[in-house]
Amino acid sequence: MQINIQTFTVHKQVPLTISRGTSSDSTNIWLRLEHDGIEGWGEASPFSVGGAPQTTEELVSQLQALAPKLAHLSPFDRQAIDRLLQDFPLLSAAHTALDLALHDWLGKRVGLPLWKLWGLDRQQIVPTSVTIGISTPEAAQQRMLRWLEQTTVKAVKVKLGSPEGIAADQAMLKAVQTVAPPAAKFSVDANGGWSLEDAITMSHWLAEQGITYIEQPLLRGQEADLPVLYRQSPLPLFVDESCFTSQDIPLLADRVHGINIKLMKSGGLTEALRMIHTAKACGLQIMFGCYSDTTLSNTAAAHLAPFADHLDLDSHLNLRDDPFIGASMQDGCLIPTDRSGIGVEWKGQDS
Repeated sequence: MQINIQTFTVHKQVPLTISRGTSSDSTNIWLRLEHDGIEGWGEASPFSVGGAPQTTEELVSQLQALAPKLAHLSPFDRQAIDRLLQDFPLLSAAHTALDLALHDWLGKRVGLPLWKLWGLDRQQIVPTSVTIGISTPEAAQQRMLRWLEQTTVKAVKVKLGSPEGIAADQAMLKAVQTVAPPAAKFSVDANGGWSLEDAITMSHWLAEQGITYIEQPLLRGQEADLPVLYRQSPLPLFVDESCFTSQDIPLLADRVHGINIKLMKSGGLTEALRMIHTAKACGLQIMFGCYSDTTLSNTAAAHLAPFADHLDLDSHLNLRDDPFIGASMQDGCLIPTDRSGIGVEWKGQDS
């Protein structure tokens, strides 16, 4: 296998503010894996969950160091690749880039899209939510209206955990609801921005507002407090930053109702599938989310979307310069194509 690594920068149409800060652009990595005249594509997006960030520079350095070690292997040598990675561990986002490229190559090799290779039904894909970041009530309303101009909205995720407190959270959510489609499903994501006391208070208030579920109410590292909230919250609780891989799931199964799988956290589609089956075995619901991912990563996740109870794969919809074309929005749902592999094409823009 020959590996080509290229960086490119994408810019958000609207900067996104969460409890940990604001992001307006991202320099991602496009990995191309060539073998037997077929090219598989993967992506790595830098991210942070409040601890040590996975930076573009670190991800590129790891992938460049790994590439020569893969030269004697083929994409069919998955066990050999896994053994190699035990001695050459990658950050999860770098692992994702390689894993996506291997899946894309295999799908192209057999001439099937991944959803069909896995025997999945695209009709089972639920609507993906559009995200409203932390802002003033007026700015949040304008963001909602802009989403409505761009796409069909059937689900909305509102970022809460404002540094100004839960009163500011409540005012912003109420403002968004006044301009959103009446039938839209609402969820909230605090990104660990609440104390346990505030989370309990908000869970009851949010239930009165018709919210579907609460995502990551407490900081990563405060998982010991989740059982208290679990017992008192009238709403389902999902974790994101608290859950990276399948190994985390059994430890959370008695204190949450669901997990948020992100390809950059999990290390790719292989581990995402393992997380799906582990979560289902533990009786948990499943959602898929994203970071500053382009159409490439979100299309890859969309192939597994028939397994999900909730979806939040909208990051590429907020990019001014997404270089890829792939899954399309159809009546509020992100639907992968019939093209083989991940089914993504390059627009031909300069990176």
